Amino acid sequence: MNAGALDRVESMLDRSRLHHEPQRVHGYLDVLGPGVERPAGLSHMLMNAPAVAAVYEKAWRPAFTRLFSLGGTGTLSRQDVLLDDLASGGDRRILDVACGPGLYTRPLGRRLSGDGIAVGLDVSEPMLRRAVRDNSADRVAYVRGSALDLPFADGTFDTVVCLAALYLIPAPRLAVREIARVTAPGGRVALFTSLQTPLTSVFGASAERATGFRWFGRDEITGWLREDGLTDVQQTLSGQGQFVTGIAPAEPAQSG
Repeated sequence: MNAGALDRVESMLDRSRLHHEPQRVHGYLDVLGPGVERPAGLSHMLMNAPAVAAVYEKAWRPAFTRLFSLGGTGTLSRQDVLLDDLASGGDRRILDVACGPGLYTRPLGRRLSGDGIAVGLDVSEPMLRRAVRDNSADRVAYVRGSALDLPFADGTFDTVVCLAALYLIPAPRLAVREIARVTAPGGRVALFTSLQTPLTSVFGASAERATGFRWFGRDEITGWLREDGLTDVQQTLSGQGQFVTGIAPAEPAQSG
């Protein structure tokens, strides 16, 4: 357990947003407690399965990465460049929403310096146990919380990411709104998620309802970020995947 990093994260919590007293369990900070309703849908149940958490890094994630890359190139290399860019500057607060077993949280944290910290947040206990076990680091801490009700005040983080996870969140529009809310003025949002194409249309809406896996329209994510006030919204397409970034609006200049 990285007690120092957990101390920092606990001090960052917005107590007015908590419905449960934070507890330190299995090396992460739990702000949800035992009474949280389990997610529905095949994909959501799989993400809460210990067996999936154990094989996610070596099997599950590469399978989806290859699926996203069909018809496109450079997905993995783009991710590496993105991580370098997001952690540039070193002394930054980064939130990794729906972090799973910390596959991106730890690399982001290792790129930080000074008072920089990378916080991984996920609702899945098995995923977080795996994150603590396999992807801990000095400037990394994990929180069990909901992407739909982030336990942090407005503008807490310099950078907020949700990488290869938004398509599994039950209410992704609300999650994006929360991501924008906790991003500091002038801070960065970065999302890597699915993209609806003629190829993905063969799965149909019924398959989406059954699995909980969602394919987003080309202008859907970018439109949400703009609705939430983000500027300089950029999108890079790669097969059935998309990288979308944006900048939170700067605080208005004070008159007088």
